[in-house]
Amino acid sequence: MCRIAGIISNRFSPDEINKRVSLMCNALKHGGPDDEGIFRDDDAKLAFGHRRLAIIDLSKNGHQPMADAKQRVWITFNGEIYNYLVLKQELLKLGAKFNSNTDTEVIINAYLHWGTAAFEKLQGMFAFALFDKEKATTYLVRDSAGIKPLYYYAADGELSFASEVRAFKAADVANTQDPAWAIRFLAFGHIPEPYTTLKNVYSLAKGSYLTWSHRENNFKIASYQQATASSSVITNIEEAKEQLRNCLSASVKSQLIADAPIGVFLSGGIDSSLITLLANQVKNQELKTISIFFNEKTYDERAYQNVVLDKVTGEKFAHLVQQREFEEFLPTILNSMDMPTTDGINSWFISKYANEDGLKAVLSGIGADELFGGYPSFNRIKYFNYLRKTPTFIAHFANYFKADKYKKLSFLEYRHYLADYLLLRGFFTPNDIAQILDVDVKQVAETLFSEPNSERSGSYTKEDASWFETNLYMQNQLLRDTDVMSMSHGLEVRVPFLSEDFLKLAASISPEIKFSNERQKKILIDSFNDILPEAVWNRPKMGFSFPLQQWMGMHTEISNEHLYKNEMTKNLIRKFKKGDMHWSKAFALYQVQLHG
Repeated sequence: MCRIAGIISNRFSPDEINKRVSLMCNALKHGGPDDEGIFRDDDAKLAFGHRRLAIIDLSKNGHQPMADAKQRVWITFNGEIYNYLVLKQELLKLGAKFNSNTDTEVIINAYLHWGTAAFEKLQGMFAFALFDKEKATTYLVRDSAGIKPLYYYAADGELSFASEVRAFKAADVANTQDPAWAIRFLAFGHIPEPYTTLKNVYSLAKGSYLTWSHRENNFKIASYQQATASSSVITNIEEAKEQLRNCLSASVKSQLIADAPIGVFLSGGIDSSLITLLANQVKNQELKTISIFFNEKTYDERAYQNVVLDKVTGEKFAHLVQQREFEEFLPTILNSMDMPTTDGINSWFISKYANEDGLKAVLSGIGADELFGGYPSFNRIKYFNYLRKTPTFIAHFANYFKADKYKKLSFLEYRHYLADYLLLRGFFTPNDIAQILDVDVKQVAETLFSEPNSERSGSYTKEDASWFETNLYMQNQLLRDTDVMSMSHGLEVRVPFLSEDFLKLAASISPEIKFSNERQKKILIDSFNDILPEAVWNRPKMGFSFPLQQWMGMHTEISNEHLYKNEMTKNLIRKFKKGDMHWSKAFALYQVQLHG
């Protein structure tokens, strides 16, 4: 797990390229505190940078950028390849030579033997740049679940890339703000892929690779995932449960591979508890658990955490977070975000404590809610079949409601899949955004809904809710915020529910048995009823929540209406102070004010 950056440019001299890549690496130092490396090829007008967080092969053999023995191929790599040992054995039989025990060298040799077909063979979370000197080609590659970030800037015959947006600004490669970022942010609560806060800086799509031709100074993007006929659908509940048990256990085991200390985030919910209990079967006393608790009883999950902790044998860390810590660290948290977001405060704190407790990698339960129906959206979405019959002119009148839950019905004005998502999870309506930013509502609507509609079926089932939660909410918010907040503390977060094999299995289970009207994530609970305590699953869902409604309401800056210039915004902050608006909306307004 590391941070990567690079520049290919005919505009700058080789020394200037090297200097700018060094600046990019300095901006990413928090994510790779163990080592730094820069490779330059003056003929190709190229430099790759790398900041290392050493987790597999802690020796100097893991130094990056790395090359093959003949120095034909160079790579700067961020992530983990969980099947690297299997691939290594296969490559050894094909005659490959290895000088280290790293997964990085496996990627190089896989490419040398299989070309771009190697990308699909990699199982893990990864983002890397690979320069093939012989072909005068550079590839940018991102994992199939989009766990690791990879941003690029391609304009005027040059290509730059980095793990975080801040690196482009630090090197003065791209620093012009995208004027539409605030519109997207106020609608979604984050900035959705492929967009960023910077003009012409985009996120590479998951499961894809960008091919840059050094001879022609241009690029193309393609998916490396081969379209295959859908596998047989699992309709037998007992078969599904058996496969879920085997596959998740294998995923957890493979993701516990590390030469550095590793642990688990334990919140007290179903998903983190299950990952903890499975990891304990593999690691036993070597496993460390990290938990957070609060003085505010409504948010305190210690009782549920302790039920699980009584069953595990490793070292157990628990940390009290209070309002004074929130206020002390808020400026640092905001800087760690890289781009504005309304989530991630919880990830920042638990990552901070994990780092202080000596961990370099942790497992997380992200993904189970999205795959097995753990959110209210899975029950709400069925009503869209009726709501979508509302005439546009009637939906428009929802703008005049005072209550936010009714005002959101105005998204029905727009016949677009993102309007469906925003009706489920949106923050501010286009009409409110226009007033907050003093822009025309048509500009807001064009920014949000101008891209082609999704090729979804158009139905509104639990499978559709899963698609929304996985490809929009989890992809754009949970995964990005978890990565950037954990890496701000030099910590790697692994997500067993999102392994390639587990995702394929979940997709193959019939919706009729995968989702239940009786209980959220029932099939997952039933699959592990032999190890998962009833006290953990037979309880109200809380999520990994902080007492932020109270803390932000008392925070002088966020709740200070005089800080905000716009009258609409002032009124919204007054509403928040009365307890009539969710903290996340106030936090979004605060960040727009800071960056505006």
